[in-house]
Amino acid sequence: MKFFIDTANIQEIRDAARLGILDGVTTNPSLVAKEGRRFEDVIAAICTIVDGPISAEVTALDLDGMLSQGRALAKIHKNVTIKVPLTKEGLRACKALREEGTHVNVTLCFSPAQALLAAKCNATFISPFVGRLDDVATEGMELIRQIRAIYDNYGFTTQILTASIRHPIHVVDAALAGADVGTMPYKVMLQLYEHPLTDVGLKKFLEDWEKVGRVKS
Repeated sequence: MKFFIDTANIQEIRDAARLGILDGVTTNPSLVAKEGRRFEDVIAAICTIVDGPISAEVTALDLDGMLSQGRALAKIHKNVTIKVPLTKEGLRACKALREEGTHVNVTLCFSPAQALLAAKCNATFISPFVGRLDDVATEGMELIRQIRAIYDNYGFTTQILTASIRHPIHVVDAALAGADVGTMPYKVMLQLYEHPLTDVGLKKFLEDWEKVGRVKS
């Protein structure tokens, strides 16, 4: 499973890239707004750090607006993937942009029927939001399993990008369900490394090594 980081913070992206496991970045207007810089400047900066898909989201809700914004964003760098909402107009924009050779991430997916429509429009990525489904007492990961089954049934090439990941269990469950990508906050990415038994074991090894070091020949 590919690992994307869900942030627009340049320092977090640099740090994640140094881990050697980062495959791409997802952003949205809310994340970029926190950085206090022009949207286009933030996306351009990210593209200099990560050699992989960089999702940049349109804010228009109409077809013409989405296409205009999407085409402008796509010119920033070859790795820019245009993120559009899973609406009727968003799907129309997805199909049009894909026909132009632009990669598209269809976001805010909450049902297998929506995911099927995105695949039929040749979306590069579909972004089901598992955490937000969990918030309303629905098992978010079941949606990943349903989409995986549908896509495998018909050979759709759209990649399942598990979004709204809240904790390491979401990452593991997404991998078990066959998701192609998991996008997560920097904090969750770091939590994947952590385990109390690893810390205890390392401490014990070092204590034993100190004892060995004191033994006189």
